Amino acid sequence: MNARMFGKSAETVQREKERLAALESLDLLNSPRDEGFDRIVRLIQQVFGVEIGLVSLIDAHRQWYQACAGLSGDEVPREDTFCRYVVHNEEPMVIQDATQDSRFVSHAAVTGPEHIRFYAGVPLKTRDGHTIGTVCAIDRRPRSFGRRDLSILQELAGAAMDRIELLQAASTDSLTEALTRRAFKREAEQLIAAALRHRHDLSCLVFDVDHFKAVNDSYGHAAGDEVLKMVAATCRANLRTSDLLGRLGGEEFAVVLSHIGADDAMRTAEKLRAAIAARFVDGDFGRISVTASFGGSALSMIGRDIETLLAQADAAMYRAKGDGRNRCVSWTSMQPADGMGVRRRVLKAGSIIFNDRRSTIDCTVKSIGADGAGIMVSNSLGIPPEFILAIKAERLETECKVISSDRQNLEVAFR
Repeated sequence: MNARMFGKSAETVQREKERLAALESLDLLNSPRDEGFDRIVRLIQQVFGVEIGLVSLIDAHRQWYQACAGLSGDEVPREDTFCRYVVHNEEPMVIQDATQDSRFVSHAAVTGPEHIRFYAGVPLKTRDGHTIGTVCAIDRRPRSFGRRDLSILQELAGAAMDRIELLQAASTDSLTEALTRRAFKREAEQLIAAALRHRHDLSCLVFDVDHFKAVNDSYGHAAGDEVLKMVAATCRANLRTSDLLGRLGGEEFAVVLSHIGADDAMRTAEKLRAAIAARFVDGDFGRISVTASFGGSALSMIGRDIETLLAQADAAMYRAKGDGRNRCVSWTSMQPADGMGVRRRVLKAGSIIFNDRRSTIDCTVKSIGADGAGIMVSNSLGIPPEFILAIKAERLETECKVISSDRQNLEVAFR
């Protein structure tokens, strides 16, 4: 891996590094929908009489909607957001009429079908003062927003932060009854410690419901919720009581299998995959069937903690998705072909550089090792099979080759 120094302001890079570290420690990105946040965005609509309420988290490349009322979609590229100014300046921003503001008069959200005119956003700050996202009131017509209004919006941001802190203590996902992400990791570490102490096998599976966004778009979120409940129930029916099942994100789950090695773990994954594919969800919305893609990893000399096992299983899962979905891939099977070693989960700002350095795309590095990385982008369309990955906080660049990808995720090997 070749590294070089970057000329960007060291202070700016360090501040962003610390902000992303604070966001990573909360482990909230891509987490399941939560009624507490939904209630806050509805309150924003009602209190201010606006069409759109928003609670968002902002990583290195995107603004992800923790809760949103009045807008479609669940994320937008960071460079396209009004909120990037709030995060950069770490202070509230009010725009009474975007058509009169030189920064936004030509913005696609203003000139396009969203027809945004009014924006008020305040920082979503941790107790340590890191701005991890925003809380916003947005409207499609110009309006005034006084000091009292801004104070109320800041109080609602405080309520959102209180909700975040409350969720840190939750152990069970209310929809699927699986363990929450934090509880799953906590219990998994205990099982790993026991496996290392007594020298017995342990494996980890990560799986994702295929084309889940299409289910929500076609049948509605209520139908999507029923699908997730079915998937979790199917897994519980086919797992041992000693196995851990956790919900990592919206449609992503993980399993820890104690006393199970890599080969048997893939047999378990295949059993779960077949069981999910054989089930149907019936309701007023009709009949829905889904499939899932699985990745697996096992305890080894280089994989000795849950973050490493999850990162490796995650990479294998994206290979399964890239190979056509509804299949199982083991991290071990990827190593001979791609030379992939230990991975650790991170949250770092990165840039994808290609086209003789004339083209750059912001990305978030979600896992990294000595020989590869997992990368998130807003849209992988147009990214070439080989490019340069730059990670400013680490002051390095390296040439990469894409080994698997889907719409928003890339797994790369360093050259």
